[in-house]
Amino acid sequence: MSLPVKRGSACDLVLALDWEYDWDFVRLIESFAREMGLATMVVCHLNVGEALRSLRRDELRSRVLFDRASGATPDFLSFQALALEREWDVIEPVGKLRWASDKATMHLELIARGLHTPYTIILPAYETERELPIEDGDLAPLGTPFVIKPANTTGGSVGVVPDARGLDDARKARRLYPRDKYLLQERIVPEERDGRRFWFRGFYVLGDIFCAWWDDLTHLYAELPPEEVGHYGLAPLFAVVRAVADISGLRFFSTEIARDAEGRFLIVDYVNENCDMRLQSLAGDGVPDAIVRRVARRIAAYTFETIYGRGSA
Repeated sequence: MSLPVKRGSACDLVLALDWEYDWDFVRLIESFAREMGLATMVVCHLNVGEALRSLRRDELRSRVLFDRASGATPDFLSFQALALEREWDVIEPVGKLRWASDKATMHLELIARGLHTPYTIILPAYETERELPIEDGDLAPLGTPFVIKPANTTGGSVGVVPDARGLDDARKARRLYPRDKYLLQERIVPEERDGRRFWFRGFYVLGDIFCAWWDDLTHLYAELPPEEVGHYGLAPLFAVVRAVADISGLRFFSTEIARDAEGRFLIVDYVNENCDMRLQSLAGDGVPDAIVRRVARRIAAYTFETIYGRGSA
């Protein structure tokens, strides 16, 4: 892994990160890229200033930017903006991420396409409308308890109230992030069979889909082998992930999907645009290593295809 930015340097793939736990994921991408004969460069907090100066002077050239840091600091954001100006293939532009990460927007887009989601009431931001536009009777379809989520303040269940019981909970939650819209959602109870809760996380990466069991109570993953997909009739899971990709326009994200006792596949957490890729072998609640490796290889292969043409990797 190379951090220095050399004058006149050119590479095939730039990897931008700002989270310390991304390093193992990035190392895997670099390893697969090297196997394919690709040159990579990592941009992190240690060298983003230098990389930005080199890019401004046209001393740094690349074809693909895999960006995990554009929301971190102004330097990272400026780096992405310049990369787009120079027609690099950026995964993903920050404008696209912001649109797709808005839960209120995505909820309306998903239901408009006929996909199943929890019953949801969308509330305006507190700063926009201080009085709640609903009454106690409007909560009945949600059941009790229900879930409250901010539309844009995401990551690690920030701002989420998992066991709300009435309007007072909604009033309190809206004041926490007063500029954000809020969703009041039906609490989903998944099908349970053979010691499994039928709750999943699907990963979409540049056309490929990888799914895993994910327990909503323990937050632990388990691999989902092909034989279990067939045994439990889970093939529609992959179609749902692809539909979310088509609607969101994102090329790398994860989504939470549950199957309920009626056999419906419901999209519970619509788009996680900066998904946690910690290895399960290093973090108990991380993603199964096999999936992390497949995602990393797909990113390297996509870069190879971008440069040399599809089918060459």
